[in-house]
Parts: sequence; C-alpha cells; structure tokens
Amino acid sequence: MSTQVQALVVGAGISGLTTAYALQKSGVSTFVFEAASRPGGVIQSIQREGFLIECGPQSFSGNPSLTAICQDLGILDQRLLADPKAPRYVLIDGKLQNVPMGPGILFSPLMSGGTRFAILRDLFGTSHPPQLDESIAGFIRRKFSATLLERLAGPFVSGIYAGDPEKLSLRAAFPFLHEAETSKGSILRGAFALLKAKKAQGGDTPPEKPTLQTFRDGNDTLLRALAKNLGDRLFCDIEVIAIESLDPGHEAKAPRFHIALKTPRGEERIEAERLVLANSPIAAGRVLSGLNPAFNTELSAIEYAAVGVVSLGYRNSDIGHSLAGFGFLIPRSSGLNALGSVWNSSLFPGRAPEGYALLTSFVGGATNPTIVQKSPEELVSLVHREIAPLLSIRNQPVFSNVTIWPRALPQYNLGHVARLATLERLRANFPGLHLAGNYLNGPAIGTCVEHALKLADEIRISFAN
Repeated sequence: MSTQVQALVVGAGISGLTTAYALQKSGVSTFVFEAASRPGGVIQSIQREGFLIECGPQSFSGNPSLTAICQDLGILDQRLLADPKAPRYVLIDGKLQNVPMGPGILFSPLMSGGTRFAILRDLFGTSHPPQLDESIAGFIRRKFSATLLERLAGPFVSGIYAGDPEKLSLRAAFPFLHEAETSKGSILRGAFALLKAKKAQGGDTPPEKPTLQTFRDGNDTLLRALAKNLGDRLFCDIEVIAIESLDPGHEAKAPRFHIALKTPRGEERIEAERLVLANSPIAAGRVLSGLNPAFNTELSAIEYAAVGVVSLGYRNSDIGHSLAGFGFLIPRSSGLNALGSVWNSSLFPGRAPEGYALLTSFVGGATNPTIVQKSPEELVSLVHREIAPLLSIRNQPVFSNVTIWPRALPQYNLGHVARLATLERLRANFPGLHLAGNYLNGPAIGTCVEHALKLADEIRISFAN
C-alpha cells in the first residue's frame, strides 16, 4: 500500500464499494479501507444444510443504475426476478389479508369507508403540508385515517425502516409524498404530475419496473463482484482513527487529507486528494471531529434500529398454508413481536432443499428494540410460536439461523432533513470531503448504488477540472 492515493473510500458496504468501483473504472486511483474483516456490511448470504440464507436484506428493487452496474460486472445473467404479481399479505384480526396492488386496494376490506372518502377528498380537494417537519403517522392521520395508519402505512414503514411512524419524518423518509402535496395540494394529483415529469425526462427509454430481485447465489453476489474487481485496492481490518485536512479553504483545487490508520501491523498514515466516508455515521463523526466537532454532534445523533433476522426451515408437508406470495407484514396493534415474514423459497428458486420451505421473519425495530437481546434459541422459539398458527405449521422447524444487527437500519426521524442540511454546510468547508451511506438518500440497495455512482461522477469531474 502506497502512502498517497487520489481517492480514499472508508467503508466497504454497498455505498463504499460502488463508489470505489466507479472511481477506479473512471481512471481515479482509489483505495478502500474497511474496519471489519469482510466487506459487505449488512448484506451477507450464507449456505447451510442446503438452505441459502440472507442474513440482512432479503432482496432488492431494481433500478437502471443497479442494472447497469450488474451488466458491467458481468453478473446480470445471475439475477433472479420475483413474480411481480405474487400477492402480499398483512395480518388483520388474526388472519392474513391480501393487499391488492393498484386501484383495486380501494375496494379491499383493508380500507374503511372513512379512508375511501379521504382518498376522494384528496383527489378533488386541496391541502397544504405543515411548515414544520411532520411525522408519517401525523401525515397519514391528517390526510387519510388512523385505520390506514394501523393496517397498511404502519406495517409498510416497519418493512422498510423497521421504524416508528410517530417519529419518522415524512419529508425525509418519503420525500415524494411531501413533494406531491406541496406541488399540487393533493397527493394523488401531485404524484401523477411528478411521475409524468419523470417519464418525460427519461425520453424514449422505458422505465425499469422496480421488481424485487436477487441473485442465484444470494444478494452478496454483487458485493463479491465489486470486491473482486477492486482486488488489492480493497483492504479489510483497517480502521481510520484520525483525519487532518492539509488544504483547508474553498479555493484548493486538489485538496489533500492526512489520514491516520490502525492496521494489523500497527499505526500507519496515508494522504488522499479526495476522501469519501461511507462508514457508519458514528464512526464518521468520530474521525471528522478533528476537522470540526459539529460533525460528530450531527452524525452521532442519527439513530439506528436494531433488527433480528430469524430464518426458519420447515418441511413442506408440515405447512398448511400454500405460501403463494411474498410474505406478510404485521401491524404493531397485533401484539406480536415479529414485524413480518418473507417466504424466501416461494419468491426465488434454490433457497431451500427439495421438499422444504424457508421463511425469514424479523424482530426488533424502533418500536421493540430490546427483543434482540434474547438468545438465538429464544428468538427461534418466539418466532415459530407466532407464525405457526398463521400459516398452519404443525411441527417445529428443522433448520434455523439467527443474525442480530444492533445497527441495522438508519432512522429518518423528525429533524433528519435539517440535520443533513447542516452536514452539507459543514462538508462544504472541506473541499474533497464526501459522505456516502444509507443514512443520506434512502436505505434501499438500489438507492445506495444510484447515489454512489453520482458521487463518483462528481469526484471524477472535480479531477478533470
């Protein structure tokens, strides 16, 4: 490892690896440092006893950026697409209710009469969002109904953020909805207008449908391909412990950073012209505090939800339910600990041995953080006990795997937009410094890839200028 590099990326999750890959491909010499012993962050696929387990995200939604990078890496042919018509369920009054996609949801028993009227009122009426940051729960109750919050919006939020809708910020977590109401005074009319404008910007290129997908050998196929491409420019077990800016000020054309490292060989140092922190906000804030303590104040205030991922294998003959679909979400009002369940072996082939099914459930989140402190055995028993009656499961699981992520998902809570604006103002004082990660533009894998590619392009242009 040399003592100087054009670009240094700290953190080898999906954001860091993608940024480094795009930079290196564009001709910018790049190193990646990862404090853990393996790259990938929460994306991890393992095979045990014939089961293919996703220890983190179970699948991802596609977008053009993600498709392009898979094509470039030569792994697009390994991609598996879920059936977009497969039903999704939500637990209502002890039974799994199908959630229709599209306009059909208006006629679903999930919708109360008051909710239907509120939707019509939004379509033909006019409303304005409050000036102050509004929670998702406040937004749903204001615009629609408490029933919609309990039955659909709340479980949906749990599925994406494992968050508390009373704390999550609408304009941070779902900016599209806030923008729709702001622009047209109506969620529905605003959404139609925004989608029409986005389609017009795409020209003749048909938009890619965000179908759930994975790879034949698991989600970390993408991470392995990125890491393989980076080769000896990816270093694990290296922790950044301090950063010093050598060229402060806005006019510096080639800013340089002096970085202190903790490595297996002891403390080392390296200089970089561009620096991308794609590690956790807590780690980023700690090493940036030497530049300005306000970095640490803002970054350490970003909360994360702890999540337990409980994968259970059953004999098909022991399950009474057809398992035809994606899985189901569970409202908090149900009194159950599980947030929901994904039917992996129904979505994608090769997830379980012949004659067996693989189901992955989630516990914890912002509304029940202490549950992940239970032992793996206790969590297996708890999840089985809760899902067995719902799916008519007659016997104990024959296989289990439990993974606990103490910091699984960032919480875009009230004040998050303002916090990001403050971070951007702080960052602007140090040309060449950049932030990346799932706490910025959305936690989805595709969103992280999209943002990482844009960031890499911005850095490439800065060198060209």
